[in-house]
Amino acid sequence: MTRADSNNKAPSVDLKLEVAVIPVSDVDRAKTFYGRLGWRLDADFPVGDTFRVVQFTPPGSPASIHFGTGLTSATPGSAGGLYLVVSDIEAARAELIERGAEVSEVFHREGPGKPPIVGRDPARRSYRSYATFSDPDGNGWLLQEVTERLPGRVDGDVTGFASVADLAAVLRRAAAAHGEHEKRNGGEHDHNWPDWYAEYMVAEQAGKPLPE
Repeated sequence: MTRADSNNKAPSVDLKLEVAVIPVSDVDRAKTFYGRLGWRLDADFPVGDTFRVVQFTPPGSPASIHFGTGLTSATPGSAGGLYLVVSDIEAARAELIERGAEVSEVFHREGPGKPPIVGRDPARRSYRSYATFSDPDGNGWLLQEVTERLPGRVDGDVTGFASVADLAAVLRRAAAAHGEHEKRNGGEHDHNWPDWYAEYMVAEQAGKPLPE
């Protein structure tokens, strides 16, 4: 097998993004800030005076952040474009402000690379609405509202959902499609509806044809 052939094969080992390191100048100040946001404190491990690692995980996130002493040579505050996906950007913004973060007004874009427009996307289209905030050092976070994932975001028949709202939304779509399926079959109750729902949800996330 050539190298080109091997590169076209689907990876056999998962590579899951676990942690992003952000540079801070005052570890305790950063710890207070992220704790006040309601993020889960997973660890605070000091090793003498030259090394310390603090880990926080945002609510509902599979990935975490690290900051501390002796972790990175990057300039404090130089991290940017750190995405936080939310199902309701107005609610997320309000809660962050209540917890002490200075969050920008919500804005949206008509498409990738388009200029920002004040306010949430009028049609609440996924991936279009944003808000920003920074930690005390200036590391920049970007809230992005995602209400429906693009097809093909997962491989094969592996499914995952960013939030309860994401799961509820796909269940509603599956329920509506299944109702039409039952109508086409004379209105009889489909006792195998769990299998039908599962097939629909997997196909939708993988970008494959939906069951009829």
